[in-house]
Amino acid sequence: MALATLGLSSEILKALKDKGYESATPIQKALIPVMFTRRDIMAGAQTGTGKTAGFALPILQELSKTFVEGKHYPKAVILVPTRELAKQVHASFEAYGKYLPLKSMVLYGGSNLTSQANRLKNGVDIIVATSGRLLEHIHQKNIDLDSVDYLVLDEADTILDMGFVHEVSKILQHLPQRRQNVLISATLSGSVKRLAEQILQKPKLIEVDSMGTTAHSVEQIVYPVEKEKKSELLSYLIGSRNYKHVLVFVRKKELADEVAAYLNLTGLKTAVIHGGKSSGERSRALEGFKEEKIRVLVATDIAARGLDIPTLGLVINYDIPHVTGDYIHRIGRTGRAGAKGLAITLISPTEMVALKDVERLMGKALPQEKLEGYAPKVTVTQKGARKKLNEHKNADGAFGKKKKTTIFAPKSKKRKTTKRDAFKAYDAAKPKSDKKDKKKRRGR
Repeated sequence: MALATLGLSSEILKALKDKGYESATPIQKALIPVMFTRRDIMAGAQTGTGKTAGFALPILQELSKTFVEGKHYPKAVILVPTRELAKQVHASFEAYGKYLPLKSMVLYGGSNLTSQANRLKNGVDIIVATSGRLLEHIHQKNIDLDSVDYLVLDEADTILDMGFVHEVSKILQHLPQRRQNVLISATLSGSVKRLAEQILQKPKLIEVDSMGTTAHSVEQIVYPVEKEKKSELLSYLIGSRNYKHVLVFVRKKELADEVAAYLNLTGLKTAVIHGGKSSGERSRALEGFKEEKIRVLVATDIAARGLDIPTLGLVINYDIPHVTGDYIHRIGRTGRAGAKGLAITLISPTEMVALKDVERLMGKALPQEKLEGYAPKVTVTQKGARKKLNEHKNADGAFGKKKKTTIFAPKSKKRKTTKRDAFKAYDAAKPKSDKKDKKKRRGR
């Protein structure tokens, strides 16, 4: 379906043409018409399928219709979990609304609070923000949200996973009751649906694809490897296969620093982004990676939701994420907009249970490939009947080694010695003739 058939204005269509967009994605075809009805919406679709345009285009069009020259005040708030995603969503609003008189700005931690406050005083129509920084401006009375018509929670599952739901609840107290609420997520888990019940009023459910699926254009492969050899295998794969543009995901920021340092030592130009880096450091690393001045970017899951790199062809999971659903967001950084992509996962023996959880989420077993010198050594254990007759019967069971117990014979309780025992012992020691004489005497 062409975007021109969705009732969008000529100014917006012109901006979309500048970006090279002509056809609507499935989520856009489903979401845009419902946005125009002003109903509350809970939408879920695969990552990288154009959800941002699905809610941004109708908001831009409706606000431009009622815009009064010189009257800039907050009419739409889009809440996101990370600063990278905030920048990405704001850039989309700027691009789609370039021919409209609306003003938008982005608010996130790590940037100068005073400069943001000054821009807010000059007037703004659309705010893209992380919940923590928006609350700071509310508490300092730098912003008034009484006239907000649209509230969008983008990547709602991540907002929950990162513990921002309490901040969102506080923000809701400063919003008017009458507004359109939109909840967007790549996965519609039980916690997301419970959040929707608190915020949305009789929402329209839009679910383009079953949750847990990924784009068919992304090839996935698993490499079993000893934990100690993960960094070595990572360097080998990138170097021997001449991968030019690689995004590597790890669980912890300390590990991200270690992996980046190792790759730099092996000659692979690598940068790292995680929650411990300043906003400037993260921005410089990301820009260098997008411009392909940096070959490898190592990132934690906090950055998985804000990376939109259309040309990225490869993602490598150094490990399985803490939250199984984050696997979808990780590999969703490649294969964007229908392009082909590759997702590689390195698995140590201790992560096999986590891999099963991922496969259960994906609804299929992921293909594995073993590389000589890196794959874990497999110890062959006998199954079935015992070969040796004298083999110990107490073999280890399915739940581990059986506890070995030593069986002792029960000790008999010693009876207390009495006077009768002493007399018996005395009589037993007497000669037999004495015993007969005694019996004769008793008989008399």
